[in-house]
Amino acid sequence: MAIRKIVVQGEPLLTKKCRQVTEFNQRLHVLLDDMRETLEEAQGAGLAAPQVGILRRAVIVADDDNGVMELINPEIISQEGEQAGPEGCLSVPGKWGMVTRPERVKIRAQDRFGSWFEAEGEGLTARCFCHEIEHLDGRLYVEHIDHFLTEEELEAFYAEQEEE
Repeated sequence: MAIRKIVVQGEPLLTKKCRQVTEFNQRLHVLLDDMRETLEEAQGAGLAAPQVGILRRAVIVADDDNGVMELINPEIISQEGEQAGPEGCLSVPGKWGMVTRPERVKIRAQDRFGSWFEAEGEGLTARCFCHEIEHLDGRLYVEHIDHFLTEEELEAFYAEQEEE
C-alpha cells in the first residue's frame, strides 16, 4: 500500500467525468488499498479515485463503525429529508462551506470483486455518499455554497450543534 498525492482544486482532472470500472482485478484492489491508506493519513471522511488522479468510478467512505466502505460504480437510488452543514474536501484544503444534502441516502454499488450490493446512510454518511459520488461526475462541493465559512462561522456552527 502507498499514500497517493491528493489532486487539488484547479487541476483539470477534477472536472472530468469518470469511466465505469469494468475489470475487478489486482490493479483495482491496489488502488482501493492505496485510497484507504491515503484517506487515513489525510484524516478525511471519504475519497474518490479522481482525487488521487484516477478517472474511474471508485470511492471509499468512512462508515459509522470506524471502517471504510468501498463503492465501485456507485449510484444513488433514493434520498430523503434534508440536512445543512459545513462541508470540506481534501481537494479543497483548509476551506469549508455550508451545503444542503439529503438526510438519508440509499446507494447501489459493486464491491472490489464486482458483486452488487445496496447500502444506506444518514447524517454524515449520507453527506459523504453524495459528496464522493459527485466527484465521479467532475463536480466539487464548492458548486453548492454561497461563500466559504470563516473560522468564526465554523466554530459558531459546531458550538450551536453541541448545545442542541
